[in-house]
Amino acid sequence: MKIADILKPFTLLLASVSLSGVLQAQQTGDYTLEPLVEGVGIPWGMEWLPNGDLLVTERGGTLYRIVDGEPSTIEGLPEIHVNGQGGLLDIKAHPDHTDNGWLYITFSSPEGEGEGSNTALMRARLDGNQLVDQEVLYKGETNSTRGQHYGSRIAFDETGEYVYFSIGDRGDHFNVVQDLSRDGGKVYRLHADGRVPTDNPFVNNADAKHAIYSYGHRNPQGMDRHPETGEIWVSEHGPRGGDEINIVQPGTNYGWPYVGYGINYNGEPLAEVKTRPGIQQPVWYWDPSIAAAGITFVTSDRYPELQGHLLVGGLGGNVLELLELHEDRVLRKTSLLTDTGRIRSVEQGPDGYVYLGIEDEGIMRLMP
Repeated sequence: MKIADILKPFTLLLASVSLSGVLQAQQTGDYTLEPLVEGVGIPWGMEWLPNGDLLVTERGGTLYRIVDGEPSTIEGLPEIHVNGQGGLLDIKAHPDHTDNGWLYITFSSPEGEGEGSNTALMRARLDGNQLVDQEVLYKGETNSTRGQHYGSRIAFDETGEYVYFSIGDRGDHFNVVQDLSRDGGKVYRLHADGRVPTDNPFVNNADAKHAIYSYGHRNPQGMDRHPETGEIWVSEHGPRGGDEINIVQPGTNYGWPYVGYGINYNGEPLAEVKTRPGIQQPVWYWDPSIAAAGITFVTSDRYPELQGHLLVGGLGGNVLELLELHEDRVLRKTSLLTDTGRIRSVEQGPDGYVYLGIEDEGIMRLMP
């Protein structure tokens, strides 16, 4: 029986109820993992080229091209400050990559003011196994030697006109996240060439960073565009408890660090309240945390039971979670895989299979 048939009697009841954190995980043994390539220590981002080659970013600072399961190294990366959670982060091809050749990459850049680094978004093209035509489109300010919370994920709107990306709070949440004049704890939106859109929510605020699209985030490490609504969804790490799934809306405040569902790592209270007027609630949260990382919406016919729903990789929980959706609501959470290792990235490939980047193991194909 399909998931949709099981859920049908409950749809009308559940549609009027906020379900975050209510329904519990269930186990299933219906999926296995098939290795594609081994030896990629922390596979942060994955992207396929039109010819089927797979590009993989390794956080330690290596960009791989995978052909028939064999990796080669792409040269010409900019200077990368590998620092704690920082390094070479996400990669996405422009939707019109066949015509324009642009690749977009986030990384921890030491350029700019202050010691250490902050998250930057660049674009470049490939000439064989060499990056060329490099342009830094945005660089977070100022640098920090802290090793926490660089983010970062990238997503495009359907047309490729806009690029979205995230920068985490850099471990300085009380100072930067709610301050629109400072980078960190934000989701940003730019035109694909790096220009700030004139309809961004804070372009008329002289004190704000005009690229900011939403704020009050902690550390968004998953991002994908909903295949039907076009909305950008993000996963973000909470502290002890309070991992969240949020739908990014322009000018919206998601509350961190004053509103949330987690506590500090030492067990003491952190967020002041769980809800507050004017603060957007998550569509789902985890307590305890799974350290939610990469996410992807499933559209492939290879997994008819998963179509239209969201997969979430867990670092701390070593799990692959399925969030079953009805419009913008989560109806149920299911653990598809457990004890897999730390799932950093989750992507649906052009062949319709879902691929997982698992730390210290490599890239795995999810097999029904």
